[in-house]
Amino acid sequence: MTSEASAIAPTTEDQLNTESARWKVNLLYDGECPLCLREVNFLKKKNAGRGIVKFTDIADLDYRPEENGGVDFETAMGRIHAVLADGTVIKNVEVFQRVYDALGIGWIYAPTKWPVIGPIIDGIYDRWADLRLFVTGRGSLNQVITEREESLSGQSCQTDRCQLDET
Repeated sequence: MTSEASAIAPTTEDQLNTESARWKVNLLYDGECPLCLREVNFLKKKNAGRGIVKFTDIADLDYRPEENGGVDFETAMGRIHAVLADGTVIKNVEVFQRVYDALGIGWIYAPTKWPVIGPIIDGIYDRWADLRLFVTGRGSLNQVITEREESLSGQSCQTDRCQLDET
């Protein structure tokens, strides 16, 4: 490739910066929840590489609240959250409404905005969120948080600093 062509061709970093500037909603999801992953995989297909929705796995040990609207792991595990491009944090059914709207399939969640149906759906979602970990065989929220803390402390002890502290 000539130097002229390389100046025109975008680098991977340029493409990522362009994608991150385009997203409208950053969906925070639990990558260890099989039902959540099914929904996310559906949404990723609808996103079709357009970068409209950014998908952030809160179960990833590298998850950083400060990069995701300040939503910590425990809060994100309790209820679904998303961060809008302007930094606004949203949660619960509104997340689905905004993501589906952004992807052009908002008609699927349109009834959840109606005066009578909306509150019923909100109540159903609240109950689902309370039972999600149990239903998917993951235990309680406290157990999941404890397991994560153990994983994070084990990960940090792989550094030289941690080994020095132990001696």
